[in-house]
Parts: sequence; C-alpha cells; structure tokens
Amino acid sequence: MQQAARWFACLRSEDVTDKDRAGWRAWHEQHAEHREAWKYVETVSQRFENLQPESEQHAAAAALKAAQRVTRRQALNMIAILAGGGMLGWTTIQHAPLPAMASGADYRTGTGEIREITLADGTRVWLNTASALNADYRPSLRHVRLVAGEVLIETAQDAGRPFVVDTSQGRLRALGTRFTVRQFDGATYLAVYEGAVEVRTAGNDATQVVQAGEQVTFSSDVISPPMPAERARKAWARNVLLADNIPLKDLIEELARYRRGHLGVTPAIADLRVMGTYPLDDPDRVLAMLESALPVQVRRTLPWWVTVEARPTGR
Repeated sequence: MQQAARWFACLRSEDVTDKDRAGWRAWHEQHAEHREAWKYVETVSQRFENLQPESEQHAAAAALKAAQRVTRRQALNMIAILAGGGMLGWTTIQHAPLPAMASGADYRTGTGEIREITLADGTRVWLNTASALNADYRPSLRHVRLVAGEVLIETAQDAGRPFVVDTSQGRLRALGTRFTVRQFDGATYLAVYEGAVEVRTAGNDATQVVQAGEQVTFSSDVISPPMPAERARKAWARNVLLADNIPLKDLIEELARYRRGHLGVTPAIADLRVMGTYPLDDPDRVLAMLESALPVQVRRTLPWWVTVEARPTGR
C-alpha cells in the first residue's frame, strides 16, 4: 500500500513524465499484491465520485483537479501523508457499497443512513448504514432475509407464526426477543438483548440457542462459543456511536461505515483509548470532537481520503 500511495501521488503531479508512467506500469504488473493495492486506491476515488450528492460534486471536482496540478515536491509530501503512516486502516476500513442484489430489496439504506421500519405484524426493525432487507410474510411463517449490512429487530408476538431471519450462513429463529444481526463476508454476527434466538447453520444444521445477554458469530458450519453481548453496539439505532474505553482504531473503523470514501488512522495513535458518545449522523463532527479531546489531527488529503494522525508536538 505504501508503494501504491506513492504512485497514486506521482501520477497526479503536474510534471509526471512518460518514464514515470512506464515505471508505474512495470510496478503494477510485477505482483498481484500491487494490482490489488492500486485497485483499492482507485476504487475509493471512484466510489466517492459515484456516491457523492450532486450538490457536492463541483467542489469535489475542483479539489481533485487541484490535486492533479500539484508539483513533484508537493506530490512527495502527499506520499508522506499517504504512505508514511503505514496506510493502517486500508485493510480494515473497506466498506463496500451494497451488492447488486440489494438494489431490489424491500428495504434498504445508503451510506450514513439509519432507517426505522414497522413490519405488517408490528415488528420493529432498524436498518443500519448500507443495509438491505427482504420481508416475506406468509400465513404460517414470518420470514426476513438480511441481504447486506446490519439490523436490530424487536419482534411482535404471534404464537402461530414463527419469526425467522436468514443470512448467507444460516437461519435465526426468534423466541420472543430483541436482537441484532450483522452480515459479514463469510460470517454472521448475532447479539441477543431480550428473550432468545435459535441459530441453525446452513452448512450442517448445527444448532444453538443464544440467550439474552449473549453474542455469537457463526459461519455456515461453526458457531462460536457465546460471549457477553456488547450492549454499546446497539446504540447505532439511536444514531449514536458509544465508545467505552475502546481503541481509536476501532472507533474509526466503525465511523468509516457512515462516511463515503477512505477514513484511516496511523499506527502511532491507533491504540489510544477513547470514551464518549458520538453522533453517527455527522461523522465530520465526530472527527472534530476527537481532535479536541485527543492529541490527534485530521488530515484531509482529498475529499475522499481522510487520515487521523498524531498532532505535532507543541500544537
């Protein structure tokens, strides 16, 4: 990633040469890892432009155009910004947009959007950022499928119709309950706050009842041992990010889900402990709050590339 960032800056300098472009092509073709790193930088840039509200596109275009006019010295400064910090966060803060199948979902949210829904039976559902859900109610079954993202569910009572949630890894059957489900690549996270939920894996029908106050993660074949549920994790339904003495890198990773573009943190400050309540509907305000409370500063290299780094000594 450090090399990718270097080429990213170099190719956007105003005095880039044919030799530079040839060098980039040789580097790009040298290893699959190089191509993957370059793809990430390009994807973040393109994703920001594609998802950005039209009212902001002119300002973003001007900023990008200015970035393309930087001198070689300025480009090297950008290299230090992007690469010098080790690019921590690029592997953990890759929040992809909704998959294509989510575009036709019954209910969905965009980046930074949290939506409350009441289903036909009175069940209350909160969809987190970049999430999608399908609901299929039948005379004998209330069936919900989490296509992407995260959902908090408070089921209504209906003794004659079970309430089930399907994910890519299995089926969850609610037993009069309030619970959170999050779909990851290759795994499902479940936290139960009231009642209980039965987990059944898709691969081998392994089953386990998760009680109130417990959380598990499961794949198509394996269910992890129950752990105490992190109640702070459900605060997002109130548009709140609750930090209870957590590492800064964890807070930034979570905040990045609600903001378009790349949001990273440098290794030097990644383990700073953070406490407080932060508004998820205003990520830039959260960054300002962090700057005022911690020895950090926020560097906005481009509209879609933001890095939290250590504040220089004496400032």
